[in-house]
Amino acid sequence: MGFYPRQRARSVVPHVKAWADDHSGSPKLQGFAGYKAGMTHILAVDYRPASVTAGQEVRMPVTILETPPMAIIAVRVYEETPYGLKTLTEVWADKLDERLDGRQPIGKQEDAAGKWKLIAEAKMADVRVLAHTTPAAVTGVDSKTPEVMEIRVGGGDLKARLEYAKSILGKSLSVDQALKTGQMMDALAVTTGYGFESRVVRFHTKLLSHKNSKHRRMIGTQGSWHPNWVQSTVPNDGQRGYHQRTEVNKRILKIGTDGAEITPAGGFLHYGVVRNNYLMVHGSIPGPVKRLIRLRDPVRYTRGIQVQQPDIRFVSTGSKQGV
Repeated sequence: MGFYPRQRARSVVPHVKAWADDHSGSPKLQGFAGYKAGMTHILAVDYRPASVTAGQEVRMPVTILETPPMAIIAVRVYEETPYGLKTLTEVWADKLDERLDGRQPIGKQEDAAGKWKLIAEAKMADVRVLAHTTPAAVTGVDSKTPEVMEIRVGGGDLKARLEYAKSILGKSLSVDQALKTGQMMDALAVTTGYGFESRVVRFHTKLLSHKNSKHRRMIGTQGSWHPNWVQSTVPNDGQRGYHQRTEVNKRILKIGTDGAEITPAGGFLHYGVVRNNYLMVHGSIPGPVKRLIRLRDPVRYTRGIQVQQPDIRFVSTGSKQGV
């Protein structure tokens, strides 16, 4: 019941509900986005000190995310109100990608100088940027229309964050400017959709006796007499899959620039060849191949181990098609 209602995600671009409260170091983006290329396996030294194989060479499953540069198109500043954070104003870049017309209407450019003056005189509460992906640089993804998302700027004080946001406005940033090798991150994605499914498939309810009247794949009862409606706790048919899910604390094992290093013979199944920067993440990540994956700084990793550079001995590039 922790994921009710089980309905289709409202957007294929995951929405971030919370950001890590980071005041250490210099300002940087607290998130990024990429496309899921597929999975493979590596041989690496186990970096987990509490593991029974700590320090030994072990086989690890890894997920490959292709991460082309992201363009920063606007700076958005928030102010604190009795009802929470509210957008004070936002300043857009002078030049925007023409493909954005297919995603949202782009209005005329307004008085940027006046907006920067408004920001300087107001009491800021948070600084974020609007960024979009560049799927035109990815051959494994069908759609070439950019996905627009909001990313928080963290590190340092508010004034330093605002100056950093102004410095990157209108520029393209690579993944290594937001994430580092060896760090943990949270992965947000929309899972694989399976459409309308029965209650037996959705909730694994027991099949009734073969002597049951009419049907076996029904449930024995729709609930109590009172309250006199069908409650949400009763397992019923409905949507399965295509839900937004967040997996916390995924380790980045490598940030690479040459996709040929990890692309298997014949390419990744249903994806192809990785041609941009990529992330190698320990374990699995929600969603099917080609799905947009949003990454953010971890919100629950408070006392974990720190890894500077994982020791990777071998990356499997054998064919995933059995040839």
